[in-house]
Amino acid sequence: MNTTTLKGEAQEFGGSIKQTAGEALGNRRLQGEGVVDQVTGGVNKAIGAAQDAITAGPGPILDQARSFAREKPWATAALVGTLGLALYNTLRGKR
Repeated sequence: MNTTTLKGEAQEFGGSIKQTAGEALGNRRLQGEGVVDQVTGGVNKAIGAAQDAITAGPGPILDQARSFAREKPWATAALVGTLGLALYNTLRGKR
């Protein structure tokens, strides 16, 4: 977890507090600011998660794919075949 993710979580939490306070006080402006803070915090959390995924590289995803292929070879073959047919049908129309 990086600082962008932590900032996003804090902003999201603060936004929910603002929204609740705005609802309790009947202050629509404060309530709206809370909603905006929650959305912004959620976006920052997503950016932080993407940064973490880029930093980790493809290693964990490839490991999961390999273990799936070892545990379920028939499902893997069906999946690869379906993807191959979809790619073939997509490329066949392009000339």
